[in-house]
Amino acid sequence: MERLVSCVQRRPDALCRLICFPWSGGGTSQLAQWGRLFNDSIEVFCIRLPGRQTHLEKPFAKDMASIVTEVTSALLKELKEKPFAFFGHSFGTYTSFAVALHLKAKYGLEPVHLFMSAAHAPNSAVHFALKSMVIPEENDELLACMEILGGNYDLPHDEDTRKNMALNFREDIRIFKTFSFEKAEMIPFSCDITYFSGSDDKVYDAQGWRELTSGDTAFYELPGDHFYLLQPSNESFLIKHITRCIENAGL
Repeated sequence: MERLVSCVQRRPDALCRLICFPWSGGGTSQLAQWGRLFNDSIEVFCIRLPGRQTHLEKPFAKDMASIVTEVTSALLKELKEKPFAFFGHSFGTYTSFAVALHLKAKYGLEPVHLFMSAAHAPNSAVHFALKSMVIPEENDELLACMEILGGNYDLPHDEDTRKNMALNFREDIRIFKTFSFEKAEMIPFSCDITYFSGSDDKVYDAQGWRELTSGDTAFYELPGDHFYLLQPSNESFLIKHITRCIENAGL
């Protein structure tokens, strides 16, 4: 589990675990540090996808199903052990949602809360349209497409960094295109869902989240661009809000 999951602050007596799924090409180190910011009631795990950051020696996942299988295998014991919640940002929203669907369908396990950020609802028309996007062969064209899938933020000027970002992004688009969700007659979740976005980011088709749970849904727009969550004031809001939601979940 240690290779796939980062936990910088162990809290064995925590009431709940928050599993964080990072954005395309990064985010593990930033989200893992949330483990130091929550109180003793919440233990934070952050997923380290293969092929990037501290998981560079492993090849990229071949599809979303591979990620779901690997994450589930690594965390199943812990997820059965005590209540858990998911937080996903951008590409991480889709990986967290795919894992949550699998856990519910195969093991009857459901998060106490889904915290989703900066991504289209998986049952939206825009989400389906993006899956048909052709992946550009040139890195510069590919990075230009990041505005379509990502949002408003400045790309790095360093050439090596740009190449590495393009590599990660190309692989994540490929994985994203393998993720399919068709809403059945039965609503998949009963937990509450909270959706966050940045005020200066692109407009996301987010209202579809209401259709994916019989629980409550809430929407929050915070100041900033696609990476609004890296601003200290917004990070503080997220920590406090997530804590309040989890502690009010009746665990």
